[in-house]
Amino acid sequence: MTRLFLLAGEASGDRLGGALMAGLKQLRPGTEFDGIGGPMMQAEGLTSRFPMDELSVFGIAEVLPKYRALKRRIAETAAAVLDTRPDALITIDSPDFSLRVARRVKQQSEIRTVHYVAPSVWAWRAGRAAKMARHIDQVLALLPFEPPLMQAAGMRCDFVGHPVVAEPVPSDGDIRAFRAAHGLGQAPVLLVLPGSRPGEVGRLMPVFRETVVRVLARHPDLRVVIPAAAQVADAVTGSAANWPGAPVVLDPRPLSEDVAQSRKRAAFAAAGTALAASGTVSLELAAADTPMVIAYDMNWLSWQIMSRMLKSDTVTLVNLVSGTRTIPEFLGPACRPPTIADALDSLIGDAEWREAQRMAMAQTMTALGRGQEPPGQRAARAVLDGLKIAPRAAPRT
Repeated sequence: MTRLFLLAGEASGDRLGGALMAGLKQLRPGTEFDGIGGPMMQAEGLTSRFPMDELSVFGIAEVLPKYRALKRRIAETAAAVLDTRPDALITIDSPDFSLRVARRVKQQSEIRTVHYVAPSVWAWRAGRAAKMARHIDQVLALLPFEPPLMQAAGMRCDFVGHPVVAEPVPSDGDIRAFRAAHGLGQAPVLLVLPGSRPGEVGRLMPVFRETVVRVLARHPDLRVVIPAAAQVADAVTGSAANWPGAPVVLDPRPLSEDVAQSRKRAAFAAAGTALAASGTVSLELAAADTPMVIAYDMNWLSWQIMSRMLKSDTVTLVNLVSGTRTIPEFLGPACRPPTIADALDSLIGDAEWREAQRMAMAQTMTALGRGQEPPGQRAARAVLDGLKIAPRAAPRT
């Protein structure tokens, strides 16, 4: 019997963990799971030891007030792993928490450690790979250029593809139904995505509002749609109440997870342009073929520290994977409404620029594994191979 302890700290990690668990159940029926995760991992059979939301913090200044509680959870989680002695500990993203757990486990045992999502050493803090190698045996990478960086530090690394390539694609009927349900008619849609963490939503919504004011003055026929993450839906709804243009806020909380995700994908596909916070949402937009402008700001202290560590001239994944710089980004001090609005105005009116973005997005999706075996299953296969456990077929029913 294969027994695994999985640890995810936020919604994106929960999605990865859920797909990984589904792949493991298919390739190795009877696998037992323990650990911490959210609704998607719980739907695959995990009983979370404590709410995953306790770990969903970001940024140095944001982590400090919760440091003692997080430190206690690190100790509790490591103790649980050592007590249950699984075949492997699989930590999923959230490195500030999960890698500390892995370090404690490795210091006191020979339990195999797997980390899902390679750290972005290509962007900043290159030394993280060498530090990880002291207590991580294997890395599952989402991006095709990451394995050599991890292998050079002494870890096995498998490129397993990005989960965005396995997401369902909305049909024309789905898009028409979405437009009808929200009274959008045939109006062009500007999608606004202010992030999923309270801190970033609090900082970005005022900036995005002033940006939208300027864009609507130039394009009064635009309709604004704001998909809100469940954990910040109240904040987004309250902030958007004084926006111009009667924006449509998509609150996922009254809906099942499947329905909420389906509606979100339809919104992405219906949009002609998007203004989005920096992060993996750029890949979701790329999967929907939606041209975009990226903007992000953070706590002053966090920005001062991180900006000095950046190694790349871009942090947008479409730019990085495609090797282009077609997606404009406005980060830190550059995250200001006038310049963001000018970029959106240009993108809306420039068909050649939009086409260049779409070419880069299509190239990105191919590089991330579109059309190949689903990433969750590829990740499961890599985990089993690392454990030297052969997959076996599920019993016929």
